[in-house]
Amino acid sequence: MRGASRTWLGLLAILVSVVVFLVPFAFIVLTAVKGRQEASLLQFSWPDEFALVDNIQQVVAARDYMLLTAFVNSTVLTVVSVSLMVILAAMVGFVLQRRRSRWTKVVNLLVLSGLIIPPAVVPTIWVLQGLSLFDTLPGLILVEVAFGLSFSILLFQAFFATVPRELDEAAVIDGASPLRLFFQVVFPLLRPVTVTVIVVQSVHVFNDFVHPLYFTPGEENATVQLTLFNFQSQFASQMNLLFTDILLITIPPLIMFMFFNRQIVAGMTAGAVKG
Repeated sequence: MRGASRTWLGLLAILVSVVVFLVPFAFIVLTAVKGRQEASLLQFSWPDEFALVDNIQQVVAARDYMLLTAFVNSTVLTVVSVSLMVILAAMVGFVLQRRRSRWTKVVNLLVLSGLIIPPAVVPTIWVLQGLSLFDTLPGLILVEVAFGLSFSILLFQAFFATVPRELDEAAVIDGASPLRLFFQVVFPLLRPVTVTVIVVQSVHVFNDFVHPLYFTPGEENATVQLTLFNFQSQFASQMNLLFTDILLITIPPLIMFMFFNRQIVAGMTAGAVKG
């Protein structure tokens, strides 16, 4: 009976997942491949004619190829932000796990505060203006790193608990400096959690809408999510182009999750074995 119950629960979970995730995505694809008149009906139906190539050409060429500029900005933002997050979070997690002191609890409290306390927009803008980084890509990179660092630190700190201390001691006896110990001995062992942080944070930064909207107004530093906001007003009566834009900006994160799904699960659960 228990085996049958688990089977039915598994099938129910799969069915719910299909309805929640695959059905909306299928609706996006079907609307994106339709022509203007047919797409305006917003019906879940097979298209009479396929116009995907023409829709993509119009979306890409809109507003002086704004979508291409947005993809470049989002790629630079994602790569630089996630690289800084991985390096800084790994270093902080290593120190918090290996070099325990009276300040460790205070630092852990600050890290948890970064997850609990909501970000304040106006003070952040004030700080960026004081640093002459408001409405710039470097300023937005610092914002993404600051808001994503706490989660990354917790993942790395949990994973470091599974790495034997004997490796550190052996490297120190062999004369390794602290930086050499970290980058040549410890960091190569962090591949599962590193892949997890890279994929999760890359999808988060790439799909971020709020921070680019607040901290980089205008079209010069627009990201892919802001193009959706801009196209919504421009293509309000052209649902085929609007859904084509949605499809184009959805594909990169979807591909990352499809290829690195197992690594994400492995990295998230690695630190749960040993405390």
